[in-house]
Amino acid sequence: MQTLFIGLTGTNASGKETVMETLLEKLVGVTFSLSDEIREEVRKRGLEINRDSLRTIGNELREKFGSAVLAERVAGKAQKEADKKVVVFVSIRNPAEVDFFRKRFGKSFVLVSVDAPLEIRYERAKKRRREGEVELSIEEFREKEVKEMSPNAEGHEQSLQKIIEMADYTIINDGGLDKLEKEVEKFIRKYFY
Repeated sequence: MQTLFIGLTGTNASGKETVMETLLEKLVGVTFSLSDEIREEVRKRGLEINRDSLRTIGNELREKFGSAVLAERVAGKAQKEADKKVVVFVSIRNPAEVDFFRKRFGKSFVLVSVDAPLEIRYERAKKRRREGEVELSIEEFREKEVKEMSPNAEGHEQSLQKIIEMADYTIINDGGLDKLEKEVEKFIRKYFY
């Protein structure tokens, strides 16, 4: 059995974690978060964990150690899980990370983008109130997203727009959980059956 390595990317509050959980429920697998690598560094520095500090520290790590440093760290951990049907990488934010995974895992790597309309994502973000997230107006939510998209980002910076454009498969999560599960099942049928 060959392991399929799935990279998950997408806009804020689009449902990436729900897609990941659904994949892991339906297939035997594990997940690794590139953002967890950044969170660890933010904690070491005694900084508040929020979207701004994660973006800043992530960019610093990429500048200091190379644009694919976060992918390299989680790929090393993933190699130990070769007995799994699927390994899911979440929070891919730089094109060099995608390039690294494609080179390392070849055709066994698939990049999946998850998206939803801004208004839906804004309401989801307000409900989930993640670590370090605060109540934002929809305008502030949109402004933070513009920074994360960074189509003109330098090599080491986060550039979500470029990653989304690199995706092999896209899931639009604009409905309820049942609809999302059907979309994930379509993906599974395409790549597993």
